[in-house]
Amino acid sequence: MGMANPWQHSRSGSIADDIDFEIKGQELQFVEIELDPGESAVAEAGAMVWKDAAVGMTTVFGDGSGDQGGGFMGKLLGAGKRLVTGESLFTTVFTHNGGGKARVAFASPTPGAILPIKLDSVGGTLICQKDAFLAAARGVSIGVEFQRRIMTGLFGGEGFIMQRLDGDGWVFVQMGGTVVERTLAPGEQLHVDTGCLAAYTPSVDFDLVGAGGVKSMLFGGEGAFFARLTGPGKVWIQSLPFSRLAGRMMQAAMGRGQSRGEGSILGELGDFIGNNR
Repeated sequence: MGMANPWQHSRSGSIADDIDFEIKGQELQFVEIELDPGESAVAEAGAMVWKDAAVGMTTVFGDGSGDQGGGFMGKLLGAGKRLVTGESLFTTVFTHNGGGKARVAFASPTPGAILPIKLDSVGGTLICQKDAFLAAARGVSIGVEFQRRIMTGLFGGEGFIMQRLDGDGWVFVQMGGTVVERTLAPGEQLHVDTGCLAAYTPSVDFDLVGAGGVKSMLFGGEGAFFARLTGPGKVWIQSLPFSRLAGRMMQAAMGRGQSRGEGSILGELGDFIGNNR
């Protein structure tokens, strides 16, 4: 049984539903949310692990935040923003329809950490990777953030279109591997691989910079560009973005090294020797 994560929360006043929660586990975490009657949590489709019977499920257009306005067209616009970031048009709203307390649990689909962030503690907005959002208190708005610079759009890969989470309530974002939080002073710069940049606050200036000369791009194994982040503000870095993990798995699946052990020192040279005996 995994040791409980120290992230626990007791309620205080806010516009969004102020849910109680506890994050459990280490490398494969899930967040357990406790709802009072009438309170709701919003999550990506397929994120639920279990729920008490008193918690009802409703599929809605967009994020269910209730502040989109404009009736059906407003909801459609909100859903369209999610579609742009590669998510489904729909989210699932979990509402406690009974009495007393009820719980619902959500899990990240990849190894890593679930990070709880109270949006009003970071100025009301968080910008994160396209697939970072896992769940939130009802009232949090899930939008899209377009990077301003043309260079970012042309070469940024993961960094071009990001999710924008607005509100004052709790959001739960999923990050791969180990997560590090950095607070940048005004003018302080940090260079991060675009995939490893998990989230940042809007006060941080984002730009892309070339990683180096032609040799380093061709033979160094790194990307051609990295994110240059300039303070002030907070930055969250993930050590194992899913895109990197998936890329390595694809390389292994398509490689020729089926006959040798995974940890072979000789590698491709071993294959060459073995095939020419």
